[in-house]
Amino acid sequence: MTTQIDTAHVVGASEKFFGKPIPREEDTRLLSGQGRYLDDLGHGALIAAFVRSPHAHAKIIDIDIDPALDVAGVHAIYIYDDLVDDSEEMAENLPLLIPHPAIVAARNGYPLAKDEVNHVGEAIAMVVADNRYIAEDACAKIDVTYEMLDPVVGIDTARTAAKAVHADVPDNVAARLQHGFGDVDAELAAAPNRLTLDLEIERSASMPMEGKGVYARWDGDENVLTFWTSTQTSTSARAAIAARLGMALNKVHCIAPDVGGGFGVKIVHPWPEEVMVTWAARRLGRAGVSNEVKWVEDRREHFISSAHERGQIQKVEIGFDDDGHLLAFDFTFWHDNGAYLPYGIIVMINTATQVLGPYKPKSFRVDAYSLYTNTVLVTPYRGAGRPQAVFAMERAMDAIADHLDKDRIAVREINFVRPEDMPYDFGLMFQDGRPLIYDTGDYQAGIDKLKKLVDWDGFPEYQRKARAEGRTVGIGIGAYVEGTGPGPYEGAHVVVETSGKVKAATGLTTQGQGHQTAFAQIVADDLGVKVSDVEIVTGDTRRFGYAVGTFASRGAVMSGSAFHVAAQMVAEKAKNVASGILSVDPSDLELRGGHVCVVGTEPGVDGTSVPLSVVAVLSNPLRYAFDKESKLATGFAKTNPDMTKPPIAEGDQPGLEATGYYSPPHSTFASGVHAAIVETDPITAEITVLRYVVIHDCGNVINPRIVEGQVQGAVAQGIGGALYEKIVYDEHGQMLNASYMDFLMPFVTEMPNTLEMDHTVTPSGLNPLGMKGAGEAGVIPTSAVIAAAIENAEGIPITSMPISPSELFELRLAHQSAQENS
Repeated sequence: MTTQIDTAHVVGASEKFFGKPIPREEDTRLLSGQGRYLDDLGHGALIAAFVRSPHAHAKIIDIDIDPALDVAGVHAIYIYDDLVDDSEEMAENLPLLIPHPAIVAARNGYPLAKDEVNHVGEAIAMVVADNRYIAEDACAKIDVTYEMLDPVVGIDTARTAAKAVHADVPDNVAARLQHGFGDVDAELAAAPNRLTLDLEIERSASMPMEGKGVYARWDGDENVLTFWTSTQTSTSARAAIAARLGMALNKVHCIAPDVGGGFGVKIVHPWPEEVMVTWAARRLGRAGVSNEVKWVEDRREHFISSAHERGQIQKVEIGFDDDGHLLAFDFTFWHDNGAYLPYGIIVMINTATQVLGPYKPKSFRVDAYSLYTNTVLVTPYRGAGRPQAVFAMERAMDAIADHLDKDRIAVREINFVRPEDMPYDFGLMFQDGRPLIYDTGDYQAGIDKLKKLVDWDGFPEYQRKARAEGRTVGIGIGAYVEGTGPGPYEGAHVVVETSGKVKAATGLTTQGQGHQTAFAQIVADDLGVKVSDVEIVTGDTRRFGYAVGTFASRGAVMSGSAFHVAAQMVAEKAKNVASGILSVDPSDLELRGGHVCVVGTEPGVDGTSVPLSVVAVLSNPLRYAFDKESKLATGFAKTNPDMTKPPIAEGDQPGLEATGYYSPPHSTFASGVHAAIVETDPITAEITVLRYVVIHDCGNVINPRIVEGQVQGAVAQGIGGALYEKIVYDEHGQMLNASYMDFLMPFVTEMPNTLEMDHTVTPSGLNPLGMKGAGEAGVIPTSAVIAAAIENAEGIPITSMPISPSELFELRLAHQSAQENS
């Protein structure tokens, strides 16, 4: 792979850690097997397993647990009635996490099914036993009597409303979202050209290497519950469990250990299993049975009881002039949200707003429906509605170019929002409840780089030569704009210890993004220390209690900015303390080389600098000397030259530490453009991605190596979503490919031999370091890009993704038949 990083615009690329591609600090530990994932914990805990529904839609008539009670090693069996007996909070249905006015019928399940099951895999009973083997054996002995109900499977079935998932929602509509600007009907009526496209993105799933899991420990002496969970939002999971169990927040601690991937599925909280395991730990602890309970998801459970995404049917009607200007974009889509709606309509909002991409149509309208089906619930998956949106807009752009016989890039360029238009306000509301305003971006610069890197102008000759050799190749492009770093806030705590080492914490969680390195680079620059001297802790509510979570490409923007704010506060405090020692005004001091020193002097020189470790000691006035360092801070050491002032100034605090927060007015918008060259086998219709090119703008780059890895991984996930990954249900709501034998995922062998990346840099003015998010960018346009490339190779419209060789083969036959009959 070749990677090009433009460092000319990166903050302090030549002097600072910010902008340098240093190796990830955490990799040595993780790659040497020293990681601590959920299942590495709680080896002495009792183990939980769940009875799950084998049916997509049924009433629960009876649950007979008696045969399972006789299994040796079983300590408890719980059903919904036990939750009712416990408390009103435990018997309530799970919450709608993000309410929205467009939601017309919010329905959510319970920690254990109440009267009805609405998808295969829904939890009905929980067994707690000595080990998983015993628990599973007991689960098999629990007899559930069902009354079968008609299942609703697929968007087409849901929108006909002949059958209902929830009896009190007869039309199956969970939400209806409408917004737009301009007069779409008038523009369509007057447009010189009109086209209608029927498009589909099929259901998929994120499939992190580590599934969900939770381990809980009850401390009966302190009445404290501590639980570890593989989550993207430890602080919110903590709050949710505290509310559910009726406990004070300060009596509940949540820790996200090393997490083996999230991709959105682990942003949901509380999962039924999180509620049940924590509740059982407290209940069994109080009963003197055991104060520790653990559950770890197996892969089939993940397929049938976690979360999916992507499934949408979309209709696009466009009006445009003879030059390709987009006059009207009328967008209707139907979103499959599965059986429940825990995370609201964020996926639908993202599709409905991010469909605009880098373009400014004269008029725009969205009419979107979120529909219930008797399938696994849907929550954001890396990209979160944007791949569907980009598929709609970029297929439309290609259709305009084809209709007018114009260059595909030229059509895009004529519709771009320009740098001089920034900030560009669409007059719409984004997923954070804030205005949809593009802060910065130069989309023309990105496409100029892409044309050169992929040799766009030279491709027709390459394609002609390939055809002469009997090879079928095609090229596709796709542009996107991604809202990143949504609020409301993130915070960070930074403390310099008396050793000179820095300990820093944020409530944001980590699932492999390289946070420990990237955040350390920021803190190290602000405090003038080495990256290796900074320890970053994430996702532990004992260390930092206020946070939102890791999603929507927000880690660097939100927590990175918060670390910068907190570290700057510490730096200012260090200057104030050192100024008294050096008799120099704080404005004449800087932090460099582990010292506070006079600007322009070398660190470590007596009289003009003082070690940061000494400053940390002196920042905390002491009465007692308990080691040689603390002697410096005691009252008779005469370290405070002005005896008319108190040792701690009014409004100040002891210690060289600070807590800082960052809260943006609205999201910042990253962008990019991708291109792919594919080859399709003339006989087998096998599709091979030969080259993939990414031009990416995430503002100022903290660590190019980490961004490169993020883009590589996301492109791999995007290729999976374009060519391989599809969840398949039959008409009865049974998942037909709930294993890795049948649900295909790309290996390195399916990645292109060449993945090239370059950057444009338009720093954001919304945060102090000019950053934008990068985590989801690689996956967003991939389906649109590969569809365009296949279409260019085959000359056949590609309107549904993912596409398999067998599906492409059938398209060829249908196309050939249509030509013969025309």
